[in-house]
Amino acid sequence: MISSFRPPHRRSGAALLAVIMLIAILSLAALTTTRVVSFDMNVASARIHGFRAKQLAEMGVAVGSNPVVKRTDPILHRGDEETGEGFDVKILSEGARFNLNAILLRDDKALLRTIFIDWGLDLDSAQAITDAMSDWIDGDDELALNGAEREWYEKEGRTNQPFNRPFYSLDEVRLVRGMDQIEALKPDWRNWFTIWSSGALDANEASAELIAAAAEVTVDTADQVVEQVRGPDGIRDTEDDAPFQNVNEVLALLGVDTNARPDILQRFTVNDTTVRIESIGSAEGAKRKIILTLRNRNGRPAILERSEEVIP
Repeated sequence: MISSFRPPHRRSGAALLAVIMLIAILSLAALTTTRVVSFDMNVASARIHGFRAKQLAEMGVAVGSNPVVKRTDPILHRGDEETGEGFDVKILSEGARFNLNAILLRDDKALLRTIFIDWGLDLDSAQAITDAMSDWIDGDDELALNGAEREWYEKEGRTNQPFNRPFYSLDEVRLVRGMDQIEALKPDWRNWFTIWSSGALDANEASAELIAAAAEVTVDTADQVVEQVRGPDGIRDTEDDAPFQNVNEVLALLGVDTNARPDILQRFTVNDTTVRIESIGSAEGAKRKIILTLRNRNGRPAILERSEEVIP
């Protein structure tokens, strides 16, 4: 008969091993639970801080929307070192950019072609993209010389395009045939355009680069306009600023004959009333950005667009 007897030290060794394994499993479970709880706490904390950052961004928008607040006013920048909370607000003129809808509606394709060629496109590509933009916003299905209408977009598997109306946002512009070429050459092309300004380029607000494109002059020549607006101290938004009161003064300084070039005259304005308020709220490392586009900030303001962003 075979004995089933096991020495006591073997049984105790097996029990000890089982206890050690159980402790390891419980430790792993405890560690996992701790990490899950920590993660949940971090998520909850991030939500709380994100919500607070959004509140602060809203405060900044309210301050920036006040017509008595100037864009150099210190009140636009608030920060608390102890809490890490605050907001930073910028008040920018929407007239400092080209209104893409206005350019296309007045059939000023020459301006767009010039801009695209300066960015590096060849003439044929510039003409094709410009015509495609025109086809996108017109109200018919008649094909421009180098444009794109419904048939082209359907071949690409894109139904109900073009929209045959003016652009509602710059995101829609990306849908136009050929815009992938523009984005490859000029990733920041959005900084040149808007759809919310009054229509023409505000000579008192635009950069020398945009003024040069609109007036068909060199950037150095266009910089004379920027320098005059800044005044003798060379700093914008100070007491010695000398903004232009009418477009003819601007074009005279640039040497443009408005009788010979009425198309250039139509490209400019002064003192556009549309502004873009960019407010960034910060709270414990979380940041939220609110962008509000207003018309007639100093009179009866109208909200044209509002957007929110999470800033990493």
